[in-house]
Amino acid sequence: MVYNRIKHVLPHFRFQGSFEQAQEVHSGNVNNTYILTYRQGTETQSYTLQRINTYVFKNPRSVMANIAAVTDHLRRNIGASQADVSRMALEVIRTGDGDVMYLDGEGGTWRAYSYITEALALDMVENLEQMMEVGHAFGGFQRHLADFPADKLFVTIPDFHHSTKRFYAFVRAVDEDRAARVTALEKEVEFFFERRKMLGEIVRLLERGELPLRVTHNDTKSNNVLLDQKTGKALCVIDLDTVMPGSALYDYGDAVRFGASNAPEDEPDVARVSLNMDKVRAFTQGFVEETAGFLTHAELSRLPLGIKVITAELAMRFLTDYLDGDRYFKVDYPEHNLVRARAQMALLVDVERQEDALYKTVNDDLKRFGGS
Repeated sequence: MVYNRIKHVLPHFRFQGSFEQAQEVHSGNVNNTYILTYRQGTETQSYTLQRINTYVFKNPRSVMANIAAVTDHLRRNIGASQADVSRMALEVIRTGDGDVMYLDGEGGTWRAYSYITEALALDMVENLEQMMEVGHAFGGFQRHLADFPADKLFVTIPDFHHSTKRFYAFVRAVDEDRAARVTALEKEVEFFFERRKMLGEIVRLLERGELPLRVTHNDTKSNNVLLDQKTGKALCVIDLDTVMPGSALYDYGDAVRFGASNAPEDEPDVARVSLNMDKVRAFTQGFVEETAGFLTHAELSRLPLGIKVITAELAMRFLTDYLDGDRYFKVDYPEHNLVRARAQMALLVDVERQEDALYKTVNDDLKRFGGS
């Protein structure tokens, strides 16, 4: 019974009312998640309870410190302009002694959030209106955190988007050839050597101060946005475990890379892999409408660079793992990481082919929303 697995945890959080029921959610791949229902008089309140996977998140207290700081900031800024902040930003439910997580006697690390009802998260957007709302959501995330001191956040995954260091790791993997796979991959290896300067461009811009350090989500997939079931409008961004300091270009780039591709990340037929410019335009409109006037012109005008860097970086990470013997990413078959790498390489080639159109899309929206 679900209740028996969590009953020792429930009294330690500030849940309002009396417990009614719990349901385990099996959609996540990392943490154990439960939806709780509490009753207070005639009203019910729902909460999300999670047991944090401390194998994946080695320092859960740093993760939760980041999440608590960011959600508190979001709620303050959104609350200044929105009537119902409870649906526009996650709320961390504290423990009885005010902590952001609870350590049980069995080695479990637990956290809780308010649960946003009548909302949906899409694994894949179904139309351009939804794509635009995902852009509004991630753009709004940047806008409401534009005045947050990103350098105060913990770096929970060091060098996560340091593409220059990722390239050096790739070079080591080629040299060491642990899985004896390099011989057949001369073209793939050369592909990344030809793009090594582009790969490090955002890192260099950050180091020179030409791009400001921002709070970044680092997993800007459509299923990390909640949309209102009735109106279809964006509500809030969820799954903040990878929130860290970085560049807004990373979040924009990853959202487009994932959401505007015409094929899955592991499409074996690279001829089917391409960038859907209609989806790019929809997402970009939503994102720029929210961020024009808050992000700098240097950031906004370089947004397409984020698509190139993130797509190249992920492709290179897949190939690095394939050369290392598939030690990082889970694979379903021996060539899975190679298939993933080639799919992302094909997407990058199409991004490069349409680069002029990408910059025109961004510049048109900058003019439209006053960001130029």
